[in-house]
Amino acid sequence: MTRSMHTAREPQRKGQTLKKLAVIAMLPMLVTGCKHWENGSQVAGWSLVDPEQRHPIIVSQEPAHLNLSVHRGSQGLSPPQRASVLNFAGRYRASDNGNSRLIISAPSGSANEIAAVDAVDDARRILLDAGFSEAAISVEAYHDDRSQNPPVRISYMRFVAKGPECGLDWSENLGTSRTNIAHPNFGCAGQHNLAAMVANPADLLGPRSEGPRSSERRDAVMDKWTKGETTASDKTEDERVRTDDN
Repeated sequence: MTRSMHTAREPQRKGQTLKKLAVIAMLPMLVTGCKHWENGSQVAGWSLVDPEQRHPIIVSQEPAHLNLSVHRGSQGLSPPQRASVLNFAGRYRASDNGNSRLIISAPSGSANEIAAVDAVDDARRILLDAGFSEAAISVEAYHDDRSQNPPVRISYMRFVAKGPECGLDWSENLGTSRTNIAHPNFGCAGQHNLAAMVANPADLLGPRSEGPRSSERRDAVMDKWTKGETTASDKTEDERVRTDDN
């Protein structure tokens, strides 16, 4: 009877031993799940260690304006104003080409309305001669009752990059940290300087679209190919690769 009781208790002891081993194996998982990283920001339980994520650059849009004073009785734009229009169009092409349209706003109902119409016509013709298409230019009217000679305004929406504020968080002591994660300000200066130096902040949002191709070379190659001629470019003797025969 004693032997039978001992035999009956063996499965019970084995079951208790397996339960203890399972609990011990789960302890590291529980500790890891409850661990809190004090260094750096967190999103959905993950620590942000990439400077681009911890110190993001905020890209927004702001209007850029060029005001052209037009007095009653004037005829079109003056030479300095024409130069200002070309300079403004050059800045648009250099930094925000393709991101928005150029809008020419003319005052309506004011004392200088007739002169403003001539100025708008001059500005529009200057932009077209500079290579802008009809679709890239928009003309609209606006009302301004506060001024006798409201200006003709050329504007577009430009992208502006704002960098993060750095040097505000020095709470982490890397000498006592066990997380092996960089201090909270790591990479902030680089992000701040990048936002200040980027020529076109729209490049931070995505790649630019392809510009129009140059068809001169392709037409020349296709013409040679049609005639059965070689399409390779001519090379001088210095450009050719020469090998010595042994």
